[in-house]
Amino acid sequence: MNIIVCIKQVPDTTDVRINPETNTLVREGVKSIINPFDAYAIEESICLKEKFGGKVIVLTMGPPQAETALREVIALGADEAILVSDRAFAGSDTWATSYALSCAIKKIKDYDLIICGKQASDGDTAQVGPGIAAHLDLPQVTYVKKIEEIKDASGRFERMTEEGFEIIESPLPLLITVVKEINVPRPPSLRGMMRSKKAEIITWNATDIGANPANLGLNGSPTQVVKIFTPSRRKGGKIFNESVDEAVEQIAKELKGLI
Repeated sequence: MNIIVCIKQVPDTTDVRINPETNTLVREGVKSIINPFDAYAIEESICLKEKFGGKVIVLTMGPPQAETALREVIALGADEAILVSDRAFAGSDTWATSYALSCAIKKIKDYDLIICGKQASDGDTAQVGPGIAAHLDLPQVTYVKKIEEIKDASGRFERMTEEGFEIIESPLPLLITVVKEINVPRPPSLRGMMRSKKAEIITWNATDIGANPANLGLNGSPTQVVKIFTPSRRKGGKIFNESVDEAVEQIAKELKGLI
C-alpha cells in the first residue's frame, strides 16, 4: 500500500505574526512546528505501512524552511519526502493550496490512500484535505477516528460526528482526514533520526508540478483576507445574587434595556 501524507509546517502558537500589507501569515524566519493534527496522520500512515507494506510519501507546500518538518517525518518512519516550494505560492488560500498539492500528487501518480490531519492550527478551516480530494475527483472521508478495515481495494472507516459516529465504506484510492482520537503518535527512533539527516528531500516548484500560474498565490485565491483586527475588550458582566425568581426578573430587565 502506497500512502501520501500531506502535512503543514505552522507557526508556533507563541510566535504568530501577520504581514500588515498582505494580511497573510509571516512564515520566513518564524519558529515553526509540524501542525499538531498532522502528527496523527503521520502515525496512521506508518501503522498501515507496517501492516500492509508499501511506502509512505510525505508532501508539504511551503518555504524552504519546511524541509526541517519533512526531516522530522523521515525520522518517524516515512520513506520519501517532497517539498513543493515556489514564491508563486505565497498568499495562497485553501483553494489555491489544495490545487497546488493536487498537482504534486498527480505527479507522484502511484498511491492508494491520501491522509491529512483534520485541520491546520493556523487556519482551522479544515478545507485543504477535502479540497485536494475535489481537485483529484477522489472519494473522501473526513474526521476519521478509526480505520476498521482495508481489503480488496476498499476501506471501512469510523467517522466522528457531533452526534456520535458513522461507518463509511469507500473504494480506493481515496482521501481521509483524521482526528486525534485515531492513535497516539510515536517518538522518533535513533535510527530514524540518523537516516533523516542523510535523506534526500525532493523539491518541486510550480513548473515541476505543472500548475497553472493563474491558480496560484494571492491572485489565484478566490478568498482573501480584507482586514485583520483585535476585537475590542468586552465589558465586565454582572453577577446576580438574588433568588432564582428575582434573578430571572433582573435578567429580563437587563435584556429589555438592550433592545
